[in-house]
Amino acid sequence: MQVVILGAGVIGSAIAYYLSLKGIGATVIERSGVANAASGKSGGFLARDWCSGQAQDELARTSFDLHKDLARTLPADYGYRPVNTFAAAVSVQRSFKRDAFAFGSDWIDGDCAVHQLLGDETSTAQLHPALFTHALLDQAVANGTSLQAGVVESLTIDSATQRLSGVQVDGEFVAADAVVIAMGPWSILAAQWLPLPPVFGLKGYSITLRPRDTIAAETLFLDYEDRAGEHHGPELVPRADGEVYLCGFGDQESVPVSPDDVTVDEQACEHLHAIAGRVSSALKEARITRRQACYRPICQDAMPVMGAVPGVTGAYIATGHNCWGMLNAPGSGLAMAELIADGRATSLDLTPFDPARLEACRVA
Repeated sequence: MQVVILGAGVIGSAIAYYLSLKGIGATVIERSGVANAASGKSGGFLARDWCSGQAQDELARTSFDLHKDLARTLPADYGYRPVNTFAAAVSVQRSFKRDAFAFGSDWIDGDCAVHQLLGDETSTAQLHPALFTHALLDQAVANGTSLQAGVVESLTIDSATQRLSGVQVDGEFVAADAVVIAMGPWSILAAQWLPLPPVFGLKGYSITLRPRDTIAAETLFLDYEDRAGEHHGPELVPRADGEVYLCGFGDQESVPVSPDDVTVDEQACEHLHAIAGRVSSALKEARITRRQACYRPICQDAMPVMGAVPGVTGAYIATGHNCWGMLNAPGSGLAMAELIADGRATSLDLTPFDPARLEACRVA
């Protein structure tokens, strides 16, 4: 079976990995670079039960458990570790007394209040997203997958049978029995060839810091009150390699044609650094090592879209994971590999994510 996967982000890489375990070496087509968009610039936070009561609950729990297995199975070290996760309040309008700290270690010594345990080491974890994405794809390549740089120009679909037979990549035809659209918010580009629901991109900014000392494995979800009294939700994620990741703020800029064209707002990044400094003196003194921006893929109903594309045999899509792409990559990859190779997913129910549910919203 010849499978082509468009996109070398974490979803495409996970699909390639699980297909490779079935003896199917896919061809992954990537125009920009492995993990070059949100898959390399997210926080890498994982939560087992934060989607409880939602259609994504089974996907999240399955994926969280698969992450534990992958950390033991994949040969690469990508910084996976269980963490404690807390809610904290930070404000430029008011101060918090040190005795308000109910949780957390001594590194949280700034003007903030850590007031709630959101998850412990049994239910929340963290990894380095770019390294994890590379680990998946590297192992898939070792198992027979190929990675090809290039820009997809079109899909070849028989007009009589509506069966897909391949893709055109930089003027070259690549034969395929199945093609998977896994390009994050850039999946919308495939709507010129396939009847797809719209996929949007939510832009967000992030920084990484390098403190002198290693920060404890404690993730903070912040309620930040700015000078205007408005509240924001930055996320602060210390990593096993000593870096500390902080994201928050965004804008309404539209998705550019390529991930290489994503722009960074320096002022937003400096604002994030100032917030980190209010949380911890260690972070106030830490230098910024990266200033970043990325677009999270999201569909009309804020749910992933995964499954066969209606009306075109051999066409599949897997995107729209929003802020849970890194968490849900293993379950998504496993289920999509089962669907493509075996005709149906058995590890979890993909029905809630069927592209046909958004038929009324589709672009073409």
